[in-house]
Amino acid sequence: MSDVARLAGVHKATASRALNPSTSGRVNAATARRVRAAAEELGFTLNTAARSLRTNRSFTVGVLLPDLTNPLFPPVARGIEEVLTARGYTALLANTDNDEAKERHQFDVLLGRQVDGFIVATAQREHALLEEAHKSRVPIVLLNRCTDQPLFPLVAGDDNTGILFAVRHLLDRGHRSIAHVAGPQDVSTGITRARAFRHAMEIAGISHEQALVVPAQAYTVAAGERATEELLDHHPATTAIVAGNDLIALGALHVLRARGLRCPQDISLVGFNDMQFADEFQPPLTTVHVPHLELGAEAARLLLEQLDSSEESAGGAPVAKTVLFPLHLVVRESTADVADREGGLG
Repeated sequence: MSDVARLAGVHKATASRALNPSTSGRVNAATARRVRAAAEELGFTLNTAARSLRTNRSFTVGVLLPDLTNPLFPPVARGIEEVLTARGYTALLANTDNDEAKERHQFDVLLGRQVDGFIVATAQREHALLEEAHKSRVPIVLLNRCTDQPLFPLVAGDDNTGILFAVRHLLDRGHRSIAHVAGPQDVSTGITRARAFRHAMEIAGISHEQALVVPAQAYTVAAGERATEELLDHHPATTAIVAGNDLIALGALHVLRARGLRCPQDISLVGFNDMQFADEFQPPLTTVHVPHLELGAEAARLLLEQLDSSEESAGGAPVAKTVLFPLHLVVRESTADVADREGGLG
């Protein structure tokens, strides 16, 4: 650091501030550029271990994701990384496969690595691990999913409004026999979207008995196939489906094709998330757009806020505030006006 400061013509403390992402904003922009150029010329990199000893921070954040093969999580991770990197933090990603034992193992491993906090996208409605973490005052921000009892700050999309947009769109196309192939009911997104669907149908004057909800056991294509099979076996007059997410919607498309049903001519279909490649489904999928990159970025900002405030104060339990992002419907080719199919509307 002394060599860098000498080459840049600044005090050592100024060089240190310029090279630290969390303090570089306090240094004149031209000076900071000169210091970075000097560091690059000398091949200097910050000693993060020494920095951790001085600050009592590891400058790492654990990120628990339920399924890295789900296309919605890469943009979430990207948003998290962009915000953390700008502040000199590193994100350590861990995949849980929605497995409780694996999640606990990953959590303990990351704690052992002295992460400063967690961003958790794996919350169940009843979640023993998160309850323990709350009692231990581990800094955590929940992403997308939450527990029934508000324990930590949450960043998510406004699922209620998203489902309302989907149902209204189908009602406007003349559909009345609309079903919801829901997500798993042990996670907040699954139960919230199912309740929102029933409420939207009720607003339209359609009773709970007619507002069909068939839960899938997971947010996967295979689970979507099984739930759609169940739906069509018992309610063949269904003319439109609102899926719990885009993967469930893809499973529904597979079943429609296998049964010789055309989408949207026979059954209209709406997804949820607007994941990458949803516009390349056959037909391109009408779906609720969720700004996943922005959700990840906001979760990272909230966690850094929490870490900064705990450093400045005696440190207490974080306020379990909720940040909901507005969603909108992207209309593509998987929805159309209702058609009189054999069997009527039912």
